[in-house]
Order: sequence, then C-alpha cells, then structure tokens
Amino acid sequence: MNDDQPTQSIAALSAKLGAVVVGMFIFAIWIMPPIYDVFCEITGLNGKTGEKYVAVDAGIDTSREITVQFIATNNESMPWVFRPHVRTMKVHPGQEVEVNYFARNPTSSDMVAQAIPSLVPFKAAEYFHKTECFCFNRQALLAGSSADLPLRFIVDRDIPKQVHTITLSYTIFDITDMSQDMLSEPKVASVP
Repeated sequence: MNDDQPTQSIAALSAKLGAVVVGMFIFAIWIMPPIYDVFCEITGLNGKTGEKYVAVDAGIDTSREITVQFIATNNESMPWVFRPHVRTMKVHPGQEVEVNYFARNPTSSDMVAQAIPSLVPFKAAEYFHKTECFCFNRQALLAGSSADLPLRFIVDRDIPKQVHTITLSYTIFDITDMSQDMLSEPKVASVP
C-alpha cells in the first residue's frame, strides 16, 4: 500500500472544501443580494421601501390617520448608539413628514455605517415613500461624534383602508472595512 495515498486524499478533500467555501462567499456577497432584491420587489416581502421618491402634491387626506412606529436596532457587531428621536407619530396620508434618528459613535475610531430598512405590514411597503433618508447613503462618524440622521416620507393616499399602523425598522451595520475611502475624505459627518 502506498503511504502517499491517504495524504493525497486529504489534500484533494481539503482543496474541494476550500473551493466550496470560496464559492459560498462569492454567492453570499455578489450573487445573492441582487436575487434577494428582485425577490423582495416581486413579492413585497421584507417590507423593502424602495429608493428615493419624488413627492407629487396630491393633497392630504385629513379624514384618516396612520400610526407610524419607528424602531432602531444595531447589528451585533455595531457599537453605535442608534435610536429614533420619536418612537411613534400619527400622520395623514399624503402628508410629507420629517423625523430624525440619532447616531453616536462612542468608540475611539472613525467608523462608517449603513442602515437597512424594513417595513411591516409588508403590503404597506408600496405605499410608504421616502423622499429623503439616511439609509440612501453610508453614514460616517468621527470617533466620539454624533449626528441627527433625517428621514422624510409620505404615506400614499391610496394605502388600503385596513392599514392603520406601519412599523418602520432600521438595522444599522458597521461597514468601516468596506468604506475606508469615506474616512479619508474631509466630509465625515460630525455634530457636537
């Protein structure tokens, strides 16, 4: 029996497993996100609220009120303080509203973050239009600094009558490693 045969088998298995791991990373980072976005767009699942909306003055429906709840969570590796200034508000369909979220970088390092929105009920996502949102861009904060992050939105007048409450949730992620270019720019957000 050849002593090199078990060593060759282990090396071949290790190479195959390594290729599988690399393939999984490629799939998870570059292939899956566009597929997921298309899936969410088609099905309306995950409450994705879409891109920037250009407001058209269609009038405000003062006969109805929708309660909008605001939630902020941090990804497990994100050390920032992140919260909405208000937790809930009542809005009329067609009314443009502005609220702010607060972010503070308590660390001793400059950091960059990205907020990902989610909205429930899912069927309300197509009626919730953001005209300005901190989630459209990466947010950079110097060590120890803070910022108010603006959100402007309109709940569409055509929202189904059975929808009385909308919950908008943002999860903030640390993307500093992927955004070193922002930290070298002099435009890093900072509010004392």
